[in-house]
Amino acid sequence: MTETATDRFTDGDGSAPEGRLVAIYRTQILPLSETFVRDQALALRRWHPVLVGERQVNALPLEGLSVRTAFRGQATIAQRISGLVSRRLGSAPPRMTDVVRQVAPKLIHAHFGFDGVEAWPIAQRLGIPLIVTLHGSDITTRMEWFAQGRGGRRWQSYPARLARMARDRTVTFIAISENIRRAAIAAGLPDDRIAVLPIGIDPSHFAPGANPVAKRRPLILFLGRLVEKKGCIYLLEAFERVRAQIPEAELVVGGDGVERARLAGRAASIGGVRFVGAFKRDVATTLLGEARVFCLPSVTAESGDAEGLPLVLLEAQASGVPVVTSARGGATEGICDGITGFAFAERDVAVLAEQLVALLSDDVLAERFSSAGPGFVAQSHNLHRQTAQLEALYDRIASIPA
Repeated sequence: MTETATDRFTDGDGSAPEGRLVAIYRTQILPLSETFVRDQALALRRWHPVLVGERQVNALPLEGLSVRTAFRGQATIAQRISGLVSRRLGSAPPRMTDVVRQVAPKLIHAHFGFDGVEAWPIAQRLGIPLIVTLHGSDITTRMEWFAQGRGGRRWQSYPARLARMARDRTVTFIAISENIRRAAIAAGLPDDRIAVLPIGIDPSHFAPGANPVAKRRPLILFLGRLVEKKGCIYLLEAFERVRAQIPEAELVVGGDGVERARLAGRAASIGGVRFVGAFKRDVATTLLGEARVFCLPSVTAESGDAEGLPLVLLEAQASGVPVVTSARGGATEGICDGITGFAFAERDVAVLAEQLVALLSDDVLAERFSSAGPGFVAQSHNLHRQTAQLEALYDRIASIPA
C-alpha cells in the first residue's frame, strides 16, 4: 500500500475524532477534472476523509488530504489483466480490500456509480455501509448502451452490477440534482434510498471582476470538454446569428476533446472564435473576469449521457457573469432563470442566439443578472452548507449521534 497523509483532522494518537473516518473511493486519485471530489473532502469538518484508490495520478494537488493507494506508477500488463478479470467477475479490484481494511473507515463514499460497483464488494467484505454519489454519465447513459459494449468492454457488466448493488439496503445513493435522481429511479434504483444533495462551490474562491459586466466587450465564454454532450456545436451555430447582429462579438472556447477539429472547422467560416485549449483554474478565473456572458449549451448525447449539475455554471454566476444554458440539472436547478441567467431547450439555436444578443446588447439586463448571481450561489449552492448536510447523512448511515 502506498500512502501520503496529513493529520489535519486526527486526534493526537492519529485516530479520527469520535471514529468519524470515511474512505473516499476513486479508482484514480485524482484527475484534473475532479476538483469537486477534492473540494468536498477538504470541506468536511467533523469527518476525516481518506482518499483510497488503485493508484494516484499526477494531476490535482491534494495538500491537506490523506491518500492510500494499492499501486504506484502506471499499471503493468499483469495489473490490467487482473483488474479486468476482477471487474468481469464483479469482485473487488486487486489489493483494494486490504487498502480499505487498513484505513478502517466507518463507511465508504464512492463517487460515480462506476466506482460504486467496484467499492461494493469491499464494503460487503468489511461489513460497512456504502454511499454512492451519482453525477451524470454513470446513470443518465442508457444501460443497454453499456450492456451492448458501446461504453467499452470494461463497463459491459456495469448495468447488472449496478442492479445487484441497488438491492443491497446497506447502500445509499446521492444524486447531485433532481434530474439525476429521476434518471436513477428510471434506471431501477430504489427511490427511498436516493438523497438529493448538490456538491456546491466555495463562494469565497470566486468574486466579480473589477470591470463591471456592462462595460465589457461583447465576449461569450464557453468552458468545458469538447465532446458531444457539451453541445458546443450549437453555440457556434447560434454565434453565427449573433455575429450577424453584433459584428464585433467574440467567442472564447476553453477546453479540449474529440470534437475540437470539427468545431474549429465550423468556427473558421464564422470568424471571431478563439480556442484556448485545456486550461487551469487561474486561466478560467481570468477568462471569467473578461466575459460578458457564459454559455453552456449542453445536450443529451446519443448514448443518453447528460449533465448532472455542472459546477462551472455556479462558478460563472459566483463571478458575476450571466449564464445561458440548456444543461439538464443546470438549467432547472443551477441557475435562477430570468434572474441570474437564461435557460433554453436543448439544440434550440434560435432561442439561444436571441438570449445571447439580449445579454450582449442590453447593459441594464446584463448588470442585473450579474448582480444577482453571487447571492444565488452563496444561498443555494454553498459548498460548506452542502457538506454539513453530507456529514449529517454520514452520521445517520454510520449510526453515530450528531
